[in-house]
Amino acid sequence: MKKLMNAVESILTESLDGFAAAHADIVTLGPEHKFIRRRVLQPGKVALISGGGTGHEPLHAGFVGLGMLDAACPGQVFTSPTPDQMLAAAEAVDTGAGVLYIVKNYEGDVMNFDMASEMAAGPVEKVLVNDDVAVEDSLYTTGRRGVAGTLVVEKIVGAAAEQGRDLAALKALGDRVNRATRSMGVALTSCTVPASGKPMFEIGADEMEFGVGIHGEPGRRRDRLKSADAIAEEMCAAIATDFDDISGKSALLFINGFGATPSMELYLMYNAARRMFETRGVKIARSLVGNYVTSLDMAGCSITLSLLDDEILPLWDAPVHTAGLRWGA
Repeated sequence: MKKLMNAVESILTESLDGFAAAHADIVTLGPEHKFIRRRVLQPGKVALISGGGTGHEPLHAGFVGLGMLDAACPGQVFTSPTPDQMLAAAEAVDTGAGVLYIVKNYEGDVMNFDMASEMAAGPVEKVLVNDDVAVEDSLYTTGRRGVAGTLVVEKIVGAAAEQGRDLAALKALGDRVNRATRSMGVALTSCTVPASGKPMFEIGADEMEFGVGIHGEPGRRRDRLKSADAIAEEMCAAIATDFDDISGKSALLFINGFGATPSMELYLMYNAARRMFETRGVKIARSLVGNYVTSLDMAGCSITLSLLDDEILPLWDAPVHTAGLRWGA
């Protein structure tokens, strides 16, 4: 294993120190490295908090700032943050309008955010993201996994929170965006967790893991490597058939890299996926391509389709200013 690090034990805290220093105009680091929060809070706004294991950067800390999250709680690599982190973050950023947790559907995340909610002094709601169509249950979930669609939920709900919508309205919006979002991933290589020092799973040079999770969990099947068009077609078909009917709908197409896939390949996959969704009658109104919800050094990508309407589209377009996502601000 080759990693740019000093020690496994300090990789998270040193990374958080660097992140907070590099983006000091946007964020500040909470006590004991428990959370990253917005440097400037907006009084009377519902506080949006998310979090999860590190290794998925820029998710979640990279989406703290104007138009998205108020705080993010980083766990150890691929490990849920603890309830005391979530409670500390809530106490730091709740300005009186309540807290909305945005939670990926993994058992550790769900359990710990629920515990934090029970300990909270003020009103708390939760949006559970479960956009992955690959499998109904996996190693770490009951039900579908929350993957790249988490970014879509955080961006749209974050924009609505900036407008001053109340807690109940934001939860309803987040649930609606989640229901309108589907994702599917494919891995070409494994990833290496620093603490283990070896790949999470073995995969042949001519193989791919179809439907992989963002922690390297098994997907639908192990298969021989195919052409990009063949991979995209199967992924798009799985997403399309999971919707009742997407013909005539407007959508966001999001091609997300897992960390080791170059932009050249991601745009190639975007081109293939866009063509395949358009043949199914989908109008691709907005696009996002890049490494946003990663799996350390895994090669591969996911495809996310999120249906848009007259309410959701302007919220996607609304200004955002974070370390990982920025436009119009």
